[in-house]
Amino acid sequence: MVSTLPKWVEYGAFSLALGAGSINAVALLGMEHQAVSHLSGTATLLGSAFLDSSNTALFHLIGILLSFVIGSVFSGFILTGTSLKLGRLYDLLLMTEAVLLLAAMYFLLNNHTTGHYFASTACGLQNALATTYSGAVLRTTHLTGIFTDLGIMIGGLLRGESFDKRKASLFVIIVVGFVLGGTSGAFLFNQFGFYALLAPSVLCVLLAILYRIYRLYLSSEEHGL
Repeated sequence: MVSTLPKWVEYGAFSLALGAGSINAVALLGMEHQAVSHLSGTATLLGSAFLDSSNTALFHLIGILLSFVIGSVFSGFILTGTSLKLGRLYDLLLMTEAVLLLAAMYFLLNNHTTGHYFASTACGLQNALATTYSGAVLRTTHLTGIFTDLGIMIGGLLRGESFDKRKASLFVIIVVGFVLGGTSGAFLFNQFGFYALLAPSVLCVLLAILYRIYRLYLSSEEHGL
């Protein structure tokens, strides 16, 4: 059951959704209105690009799709198993995401579309970082599945079924984090342009450091140090 999820999951999910919302806001405002934290719109644009006489947009969209998958592949390679569990190399993945975002910022500041691919790779990596645990699918880079699950849960409640408050609150936390991330990302982009990507990059570094400290603290507690 979701009740067995460790309490730190809420904080992590909110922080990751905050960062993803910020990245996506920067992408929508500065990358030709192209989202990078999810692929539904990109796939739709790819389908319409097949009717375009220019291959430039077609290959660009394919590049964004493949970049997202590459990020997910890297997470899948680093992480073992499908359970969300303290002790896995989440700090390494978070530091990698931070580097990818810095690379995206560098290329975008130099008017190079390669930055789109680095940003998409970072989002794919993050989306695969939070995985299935106790019946909860934690996705922090887009909200379609979250809203769907909430709708299913409310429908079940109206039918008289039990309502998992912990699971619902976790989903609401992710939604709030993503929306606030979008607000902060839009504000920072309007003020500083692509330097706005520094914020989610720094957030990833801080999360990695806090995660490592927490792991070391629990390890010392277990060994009585």
